[in-house]
Amino acid sequence: MNETIKLQLAHKTVRKFKEEKIQEEDINTLLEVCNRTATSTGMQQYSIIRIKDKSKKEKLTEIATQGYLENCPELFVFIVDVFRNKKIAEELGFKGDTYKDMDRFFQGFTDASLAAQNMTIALESMGMGAVYFGSILNDNEEVCNILKLPELTFPVFAVGFGYPDQEPQIKPRMDMKLKVFEDEYKVFENYLEEVKEYDEEMTHYYDTRANGQRSDTFSKQVLKRFEDINEKRRNVMKVIEKQGFKIK
Repeated sequence: MNETIKLQLAHKTVRKFKEEKIQEEDINTLLEVCNRTATSTGMQQYSIIRIKDKSKKEKLTEIATQGYLENCPELFVFIVDVFRNKKIAEELGFKGDTYKDMDRFFQGFTDASLAAQNMTIALESMGMGAVYFGSILNDNEEVCNILKLPELTFPVFAVGFGYPDQEPQIKPRMDMKLKVFEDEYKVFENYLEEVKEYDEEMTHYYDTRANGQRSDTFSKQVLKRFEDINEKRRNVMKVIEKQGFKIK
């Protein structure tokens, strides 16, 4: 097993960081890694906003409701960005509006996700750790306002990173038999039975991580996620449409 795979198999989410500053040379290296990431049809329809302004960080923390966001030494927001290519096409005389379709949106969303994951592997290889903040989408419209996002852009998530000041456990994952199939999708007769051992493993993980204060099984987490409704997140398509994309 090579060192890259060992690193990937040891991935942990880090939520507490040292105050140690990351050198700009290392930041530039991480950005170059993002830049070399695979991208749909070579269109590179994503961008990154590095958050340095303290007030913006505070606003994003309020939206995310995760206090540790504010203490991340570095915070990058990855966004869908079709705006840039639209401007290029218009300057070449293009008069259509095909750039508004959802295919472009999902290309940009995928490009941003791939770049962020590539960056995460790179920074972990440099002794750093990271945490993903999908929670900035709790109020995606306000994030668009805070970051002054133009039309045809949209936030995907934020990635906070720095040098770890904790040693978290490796979070268990469900058995791959529930996620990998041959030739066609497999439907199981009883999913609770299939995840029974995983539920028990997750209970132990949480009991250990939170000193016995939390004992959610994975199954109960799934139920809670479906029951807890955030109306602003449910109406995400309205904001995407407001940003100029045609959702139909």
